[in-house]
Amino acid sequence: MPEIRQLPPNVVNKIAAGEVIERPASVVKELLENAVDSGATRIELSVEQGGTQLVRVADNGCGIDPAQLTLAVASHATSKICSAEDIFSVRTLGFRGEALASIAEVSQLRIRSRAAGRRAGAELEVVGGVAQGVAPCGCDVGTTVEVRNLFYNTPVRRKFLRATQTEMGHATESFTRLALASEQVHFVLRHNERLIYELPPTDSWRERIATFFGPELAASLLAVAGGDGTIKVSGFVADPGQSRANNRMQYLFLNGRYIRDRSLQHALSEAYRGLLLTGRYPIAFLRLEIPVEAVDVNVHPTKLEVRFQDGGGVYSQLLAALRTRFLTSDLTARVPAGALAWSEPEAAAVEPERAAEVRRQFVDWARTGSAGVTDRPAGAGPAGAATPTTPRPGTPLPRQTPLELPIPRGPVPPLGSAGWPGTSPHPGGLPPAPWDADEQHAAASRPSTPVPRPHALQVHNRYLVAESEEGVVVIDQHALHERILYEQLREKVLAGDVETQRLLVPEPVPLAPAEAAAVLDARALLAELGIEVDAFGGDTVLISGYPAMLANLDPAETVRQLAAQLVGGEKLPARRDLLDDLLHMISCKAAIKAGDRLSPEEVASLVELRHVVQDAHHCPHGRPTTLVLTREELDRRFKRT
Repeated sequence: MPEIRQLPPNVVNKIAAGEVIERPASVVKELLENAVDSGATRIELSVEQGGTQLVRVADNGCGIDPAQLTLAVASHATSKICSAEDIFSVRTLGFRGEALASIAEVSQLRIRSRAAGRRAGAELEVVGGVAQGVAPCGCDVGTTVEVRNLFYNTPVRRKFLRATQTEMGHATESFTRLALASEQVHFVLRHNERLIYELPPTDSWRERIATFFGPELAASLLAVAGGDGTIKVSGFVADPGQSRANNRMQYLFLNGRYIRDRSLQHALSEAYRGLLLTGRYPIAFLRLEIPVEAVDVNVHPTKLEVRFQDGGGVYSQLLAALRTRFLTSDLTARVPAGALAWSEPEAAAVEPERAAEVRRQFVDWARTGSAGVTDRPAGAGPAGAATPTTPRPGTPLPRQTPLELPIPRGPVPPLGSAGWPGTSPHPGGLPPAPWDADEQHAAASRPSTPVPRPHALQVHNRYLVAESEEGVVVIDQHALHERILYEQLREKVLAGDVETQRLLVPEPVPLAPAEAAAVLDARALLAELGIEVDAFGGDTVLISGYPAMLANLDPAETVRQLAAQLVGGEKLPARRDLLDDLLHMISCKAAIKAGDRLSPEEVASLVELRHVVQDAHHCPHGRPTTLVLTREELDRRFKRT
């Protein structure tokens, strides 16, 4: 039987180093946290070769007494907690007492420190976990820690370090997280003696964010504030026009500590539901302040993961703060200054034939009031390849697709009065969040969105152009109609008032085995949408009822698309997500399409209905429905300023 023995301290420290110190960025994180905990107002970080050769952190904090320098690099030695009860009320960034001991075990470490009130400092050098003894030295008040030749005695770990640029990127990210969390501290970052960041203290968090991510992003940030007295949420989130292909730009800080939490990231995604395209992630810089007794930070050695005593409450407060901010903000897309610039290379790229055609249409319009040509069919070649017909002035253009667009009679009801016709008003004037019947939004007032005037013009059979007090509004007809139908159907589903048309002759629909099983399993869910299906035998389902509002769509084709949606994911989604996805698909299929010619009445109806939907600025899939060209921007383009 193998003998059980206690491991020596150097082996224990090497094991701990494997958990705590993964790469140079881990050293940067631990040393910067110690510097912040020391009460420093100025912290300088110097890195060489991405941190593999040197990581030096110098601060002007409280310093370390010479008699305690040796203890500072001992395993599980710390000044931040004293008893087991203190673990559950940690108010500092570090507390485990493992970092310096782990770093010293796999590097050549030197500490110089001078406590306030002492005339001289002290120095301690540790090589591979072996301390060389404390010696007096001259230094400023504070502490300087140098870590050289990281992993020099663990060649396997050193072998897996990446290129200098990659390691420096990780180190910079660790620096960014600490500098964002402590904007009132002066931070300096140098790499290979070259200054990267000089961050003076500031009272404006937006200013510190702009230093790292640019003024354009900082200008698009929306301030967020919320909470219930116990949980406080504050910070900034980006306008939906700013997003990323990953979630790396989501910075969550709990009591000054950067954390990663899937539940909070999910709340962030839920708040942006319908505002971002699939595959895009929101940008956020958020702070949560929670009593230290209500959170456990002793989950992982890196202290990036935490556990909440009331995780649901934190989730709800964050989601409510974000939704309230969005509901009281104008999220309509606007053309930024300079975005319409047309460079010479772009101008030269225009086809000469197309340019000649445009000039000819302009001349015809100037003479007769008509452009002289109709839109070319898709796939047609340049001018002259097709023989367009010239409609007579005043002749109505032919309809391409029969549409049924509701036209409101009388004044358009304001949002918050009764919503859609046939639905009951909601308390507080705003409908609940999708599928959360017990969760009500409380928004004091709607923002002043650019309101198009009644007369609008359809261009290219896909966009509506209208005048507003702010300037010119360009509307995507499909995206806006999709949003209108989505909210109309959502209101009916929430109220249980979806009108179902019973089919005189039930329609059988053959499906693949997996699709048929998924449709029958979701029978109750489809019934909420007004689609009644039954088993018909084999892999065929029978449609006996269909939503009246989708009468123009083929029931069999709709069920086939719903079946593909049900089996499309790797796992069965939650009921709420599935119902929302189905509504997205139904509203998209039922909405007018780009290329559909609209009558003047239908154009006017779309523009008017824009004011009675909740999120008219984005379609359910996250695409913007409206683009605003301000008068100031137009004047600037036409050299009127």
